[in-house]
Amino acid sequence: MSDTVKYGIIGTGMMGREHLINLHHLRHQNVAVVCIADPHVPSQQLAIEFAQSFDWPLKVFSGHQELLDSGLCDAVVVSSPNMTHYQILMDIINHPKPHHVLVEKPLCTTVADCMKVVDAARKRSDMLVQVGLEYRYMPPVAKLIEIVKGGSLGQVKMVAIREHRFPFLVKVNDWNRFNANTGGTLVEKCCHFFDLMRLFAGANPVRVMASGAIDVNHKDEVYDGKVPDIIDNAYVVIEFDNSSRGMLDLCMFAEGSKNEQEISVVGDIGKGEAFVPENIVRLGTRVAGRDGVQTFKAEDGRIKYDGLHHGSSYLEHLNFLYAIRAKGEKAPAVDLQDGLISVAIGVAAQLSIEKGRFVMISEVMDEHQHNGPN
Repeated sequence: MSDTVKYGIIGTGMMGREHLINLHHLRHQNVAVVCIADPHVPSQQLAIEFAQSFDWPLKVFSGHQELLDSGLCDAVVVSSPNMTHYQILMDIINHPKPHHVLVEKPLCTTVADCMKVVDAARKRSDMLVQVGLEYRYMPPVAKLIEIVKGGSLGQVKMVAIREHRFPFLVKVNDWNRFNANTGGTLVEKCCHFFDLMRLFAGANPVRVMASGAIDVNHKDEVYDGKVPDIIDNAYVVIEFDNSSRGMLDLCMFAEGSKNEQEISVVGDIGKGEAFVPENIVRLGTRVAGRDGVQTFKAEDGRIKYDGLHHGSSYLEHLNFLYAIRAKGEKAPAVDLQDGLISVAIGVAAQLSIEKGRFVMISEVMDEHQHNGPN
């Protein structure tokens, strides 16, 4: 059996506890959560209660620096509020002891901060950083990625993603109600979908056009005299450098939807679709037409815990663990460049709404940072 990989979790709100539970379901892989850090005592307490039920004794810290200085863990999960990611990541990267990192999306709330993290991490060959863009691992999405990469659809021309869902959940101190804290809805929520579009298109974004607003949610909410400024619906069009296009249709007051995510990828040979949470995949070709469309259920037998994201967080942790144990021979499944570009598209989309025009990706990100998609 491999040596136990010891984890620390920085930020034990809803997502931090979700990571704790996923790691519990991975304990057969010889992992253990040994410490947590969170300044919010109620969040600490909830995590402690979970850990006690798992028979995992935890060392508890109020700040991430204390956790890092303790030397207790090999890997850290950063699941604190978005606006804290930059400083926490820089402190981890600059710490004398190497810690492998799984950081929740978005990588940071601004492109500038993402770039600083990318540059700093290059100097640390003794640690790996994986970004939590786990929607790639939802079974129907993973199956559609496999279909696209296998060439069944031909050359991808169009990617359309619809997310129709419930409003943002209530978070500690309501931090997620303001763009300054989240990066904006199209960064906070939609970096997942921009990452998928780039993956399906096999290309990098060139320019973005978006239209969005606050039309229904949070309009009657006030926090310390401030009204939330996070948009609740948008259309976003992205043009890629191989002439393919992506389109996002986001609505966060659509609780009456059968599926939360509907993804369509169309190539010059065929079309593939994925539906979550139905876990259905459809595949058809231009030659076979409507009558030839196949529909099948997408499942992944490795998943031992569905959790909040249909098993994708479990698979994300499995991949992260494999990369840790490969000792540098296996790159993280979703790297810092993926995290950076997903944020850059979101920032460009937010700017497009503000300015009412196309925004070039080069406006928000230096050209020399462009790397090909994984």
